[in-house]
Amino acid sequence: MTPLLDVRDLRISVPVGLDGRATAVDGVSFSVARGELLALVGESGCGKSLTSLALLRLLPQGARLEPGSSIRLAGEEITTLPEPAMRALRGKRIGMIFQDPMTALTPVLRVGDQLIETLRAHAPLSRQAARARAAALLSDVGIGDAERRLDAYPHELSGGLRQRVLIAIALAGDPDVLVADEPTTALDVTVQAQILELLDRLRRERGLAVLLVTHDLGVVAGRADRVAVMYAGQIVETATTAALFAAPQHPYTRGLLACVPRVDGPRTRLVPIPGLVPAPGTYPVGCRFQNRCGDAFDACTAAPSLTGAAHQCRCWLASAPLEPTA
Repeated sequence: MTPLLDVRDLRISVPVGLDGRATAVDGVSFSVARGELLALVGESGCGKSLTSLALLRLLPQGARLEPGSSIRLAGEEITTLPEPAMRALRGKRIGMIFQDPMTALTPVLRVGDQLIETLRAHAPLSRQAARARAAALLSDVGIGDAERRLDAYPHELSGGLRQRVLIAIALAGDPDVLVADEPTTALDVTVQAQILELLDRLRRERGLAVLLVTHDLGVVAGRADRVAVMYAGQIVETATTAALFAAPQHPYTRGLLACVPRVDGPRTRLVPIPGLVPAPGTYPVGCRFQNRCGDAFDACTAAPSLTGAAHQCRCWLASAPLEPTA
């Protein structure tokens, strides 16, 4: 499939200490085709949110794209676009669902005002026409009594309804690409399932290319077409969802799967991954997972490359299996 969104060699540096810098996202590459859902998975601190924010050039203060990074939307390089052109692109061609529905909406503005503002930023609509469109969008994302909900303040809505409002805002410009950064954070399990089903339906109906950012592999099972597993600023494994769940190759991926409760098969104890994700500037030399990996051996002091074709893995054991010595 021809990629609608194509990211190549993405590098993002962040400030460390008084005057130093460290690479937080290091050579990340992936693509998403129209109608496809790619899940970007990893623990907090792996660089997933920085990656998603870079797609809209909304990096936090101090973070910056490094030379050589490439982000192409329908073949157009957007890393070099001037800011006015980028403002026109945000929301119109790439929509984003930000983390945490409890805080992402402006608390002192009615839901309708926030949605209408987004609609009028991308189309020459009267306020009356924008309000009618806003009500239709709320209905599209499964919010009943949409006209009345437009006049509600965010605190008057449940977490699930706020998340649906955020999805409606992300879809207001009728984008081709939708970036969903932890869209089920702070929601209970039932509401999580509803939100994921909604995203899946919208993807099919609108032909969206969706990048779903999450820390939970269980969330993407049966929903994503492909999965890219990220650790310490790098993609360490990528495959179709079926292949990755059936035969995970990287020890980190296997560790994430061991943390997912299962309802089928024999009951097994959940096994946490020891230690923490290293901060930028403190990555180990060689394989970045070696300090937390039970399969580490001598070769891990050299950095492995991402190898393979349909199923890629950044691990010496996957590229050239050897007998572990430690």
